[in-house]
Amino acid sequence: QVQLVESGGGLVQAGGSLRLSCAASGRTFSNYAMGWFRQAPGKEREFVATIHWSGGSTYYTDSVKGRFTISRDSAKNTVYLQMNSLKPEDTAVYYCAAGPSADSVLWTMAFRQMYDYWGQGIQVTVSS
Repeated sequence: QVQLVESGGGLVQAGGSLRLSCAASGRTFSNYAMGWFRQAPGKEREFVATIHWSGGSTYYTDSVKGRFTISRDSAKNTVYLQMNSLKPEDTAVYYCAAGPSADSVLWTMAFRQMYDYWGQGIQVTVSS
């Protein structure tokens, strides 16, 4: 049974940093991409970033480029989202997700329907 468990959320002031973690278990993810999505109150769930588990390629939505960094630790089966220079508009529930992908078409993992597995989500609140 695949499990994705997020941690590291919380309350931070604008300009601050947080690091989210996603501990993955239950299968081999070598041909998978791991993604982060977020959902603010009253809004659709939106793509944030993705990384190919074995190839290491990354892809970000424009609004977080230069501020967020996605990475993975294969030994720990964990994916991270380092979030710097946080803004109030980054406030949302953040979800970790996993879906099959080739490294060469990682951009396709910006779409929710490409993911098979989802975590339960974790709250990130950025105060102004």
